[in-house]
Amino acid sequence: MYETIISGLKPKMQEVVVKIQNEFKNIRTGRASTSIIENLKVSYYGTQTPLVQMASLSTPDSSTILVTPWDQNAIGDIEQSIRASDLGFNPVNDGRNLRIVLPPLTEERRKELSKMVSEISEEGKIAFRNLRQEGWNEIKSLEKDGKITEDDRYDAEKDLNKLIDDFNSKIEKMSEEKEKELMKI
Repeated sequence: MYETIISGLKPKMQEVVVKIQNEFKNIRTGRASTSIIENLKVSYYGTQTPLVQMASLSTPDSSTILVTPWDQNAIGDIEQSIRASDLGFNPVNDGRNLRIVLPPLTEERRKELSKMVSEISEEGKIAFRNLRQEGWNEIKSLEKDGKITEDDRYDAEKDLNKLIDDFNSKIEKMSEEKEKELMKI
């Protein structure tokens, strides 16, 4: 009976992992990556459109992102959105493309980004704890209603804690890899 509650929590926890992976992608390391700007919203004919749906994104070298709009009339809107974003990029417009040259990361900036990685992973762990509490409350109500025994409740608690530990270790591993990537020069 309690197994359905625990198996129902797994997809929710997997969603948290995917969300954290996406947030980690947006944290810039030493190499240029199109994932930094691909979800940037651009006002295109009055509609907020993700940049990836409006332009071809590439990295011709390790410190440059090249944005080639499919509609050349949108180049100004794209440039304006990149400048207005909190990323701090200053694109160069050559009439056909936008070039974004990424400056090398300073040690201070690497440490800031490392702190950000820690904060994101902590938010994930908090989400896991909240999901665990939600599941635990359901399990306790099943016991209260007489649908499971006290032994089942103890087994459910073990299974729930194991599930949380597994997902916490996934987050921890992802966080360590990202920090290692950030600190590599």
